[in-house]
Amino acid sequence: MPWKFEQVAGPFEFTEGPVWDGSGVLFTDIPSSRILRYDPVTNRTEVVRTGTNEANGLCLDRNGDLYACEGAGRRVVRYRAGGGVDVLCDRFDSKRLNSPNDLIIDSLGRVWFSDPRYSGDLGDLELGHESVIRLDPLPAEKPGEVRWRPARMTYDTTKPNGLALSPDEKTLYVAQSHYGEGNKRELRAYPVMPGGTLGEHSVLHNFYPHRGIDGMTIDSEGNTVATAGWEVSGPGPMIYVFAPSGRVLETHPTPCKRPTNCTFGGPDLTDLYVTGDGCLYRAKTDRKGLARN
Repeated sequence: MPWKFEQVAGPFEFTEGPVWDGSGVLFTDIPSSRILRYDPVTNRTEVVRTGTNEANGLCLDRNGDLYACEGAGRRVVRYRAGGGVDVLCDRFDSKRLNSPNDLIIDSLGRVWFSDPRYSGDLGDLELGHESVIRLDPLPAEKPGEVRWRPARMTYDTTKPNGLALSPDEKTLYVAQSHYGEGNKRELRAYPVMPGGTLGEHSVLHNFYPHRGIDGMTIDSEGNTVATAGWEVSGPGPMIYVFAPSGRVLETHPTPCKRPTNCTFGGPDLTDLYVTGDGCLYRAKTDRKGLARN
């Protein structure tokens, strides 16, 4: 049965980056540079942070610390509870990042992020590539210091967008979402090699010529749950559920014209929260989100 979505927050301007914090959903409103939080108990939404340099993707680590891709700031950061900001990365090979988009954190505490450029002034790009980059934590040389070593992970992406890791962290899923005639829109699976590099990718699904995946998450069975499609062409905006093989298990139409991202939440992680069209939506599902320990 199709999942039934209800709007629970908004409209704002352009919503993205939903993440369940244990009792509510944090999400970004990119143009206003705000992070908001929806409380399903009170059904209220409040602003929890401002001045985020158009933060897009969000992620929480095992300690509950909040990380973000600040697109306009061209950096990946960790927000301190008291209001401060730790800059994890703003350059690669001494060149400014493009516009960090989405990020995930693995069990080793490494931060993987996509670094495309979708809009704005393309003339100020310095890197010459749009890749997935991983930040490896380094031992601190003094108390409170934050040190990370960036490594380029993909050499064949042009517009990497959403990211996800399989439950065993042996596969990195990447949304290759390059719009325009002849450009690739694919769900890709990269094997994570024992040495930490990525092997050659396989294409699990080809969305061309329609809108591909923007954001995605993983359920408890290791399936990829993704936001894709739009009102312009193809089957329309919806949630896709992909088996690890790439087989389409389910599709669920969304009320928003261009869904941007999704995350599981609720007491048992069976609610799916979806951002899109400036709003936050929720659906009760028969699937359960992956709880990473």
